[in-house]
Amino acid sequence: MSNIEVVAAALFAFALVHTFSTKFFERLAHNHPRHAGLFHLLGEVEVVFGFWAVVLIATMALLVGGSQAIEYAESRQYTEPLFVFVIMVVAASRPVVEVIQALVAFIARLAPFRTVVAQVWLCLALVPLIGSLITEPAAMTLAALMLSPMVFRPGIPEWLKYGALGVLFVNISIGGTLTSFAAPPVLMVATTWNWDSAFMASHFGWKAVVAVLINATVITFLLRRHFPHVRPMSVQVDKERIPPLVSTIHMAFLSAVVAFAHHPVIFLGLFLLFMGFTHAYARYQTPLILKEALLVGFFLAGLVVLGGMQQWWLQPIVSSLEPTALFFGALGLTAITDNAALTYLGSLIEGMSGLAKYMLVAGAVAGGGLTVIANAPNPAGVALLKQGFNDESIGAGELLLGAALPTMVAAVMFLL
Repeated sequence: MSNIEVVAAALFAFALVHTFSTKFFERLAHNHPRHAGLFHLLGEVEVVFGFWAVVLIATMALLVGGSQAIEYAESRQYTEPLFVFVIMVVAASRPVVEVIQALVAFIARLAPFRTVVAQVWLCLALVPLIGSLITEPAAMTLAALMLSPMVFRPGIPEWLKYGALGVLFVNISIGGTLTSFAAPPVLMVATTWNWDSAFMASHFGWKAVVAVLINATVITFLLRRHFPHVRPMSVQVDKERIPPLVSTIHMAFLSAVVAFAHHPVIFLGLFLLFMGFTHAYARYQTPLILKEALLVGFFLAGLVVLGGMQQWWLQPIVSSLEPTALFFGALGLTAITDNAALTYLGSLIEGMSGLAKYMLVAGAVAGGGLTVIANAPNPAGVALLKQGFNDESIGAGELLLGAALPTMVAAVMFLL
């Protein structure tokens, strides 16, 4: 353990405290308008880990030299932040959203109850499970955009919004476990432990499906009385109709980005082509969410930089626990560190039993909705939904409470 590792752990702790204090900074912005811009910036949860990562690199430069600080920053793996940035922008484009909206609306019309209730349920159940095919960040983006006007709006009690947000985050975290490539914590161990999609579906997937359906059903039942004046989700009729070929090309871009998710040179090249295509056919587009996606990428990159210095205390904890204790330890640790980082550390431990491996990943994905940092797609959901909450910010404590019950449901299913 070196001095810089201790400093990095302290800065990581400061970042966690900052994450739970974003509403405090928003209140400061209202009370001190002269410095409102700075306080608003510090109140953006997506800025937190990027800000403290910059502090870490600056501190490293002072303590061990600028060249070593730069070397450390360049040694980190930034594929995930880059991928989340790209997939958010592509998935949130108007043609992709309208394709998924049309699918959800079609299924909802077949339901034996009100259309808007069916649509909310499908967005909280079907879309997270589709994340096993299109990746969790894409599923989070689509679900958040469709739920925003129906659930995260004025007239819905704040506690129910946090309940819905908790269900969304938990269901996204576990809904990607039907395959071996969609959930970041699974992806970190799949190759090392030879877990293919068949293994994931048989050991995790069916349990995740049951938990997702229970969570979505309970929160939709609680929300149902607040929908009398909510219009069902529909394609925007005030804009020019999108030709099927344009929608097909957008879906092809989405599929290609997912297929090359581990190859940033390829998916960034595809993204540039996508940007050119959207510019060429701008009349079929709405503004791309570049700002929101960049903030989320900045958050995740900061987590990569800060998290890379926490191995010295995290890995001994993971390696010392018995399987059942490991499940609950992983579930708790996930709340204060990215679950993909946690499973990656587990993949470095030699001699883990099959049960211990299962418990580590099960705990990591079950706890993926407890905090903003627990799962990589969560910052995307925060960026897209925070305007629907008081002060246009999401409280970390309230999110923790909102996610508690759906997390318990997921935990019970994975412990079966």
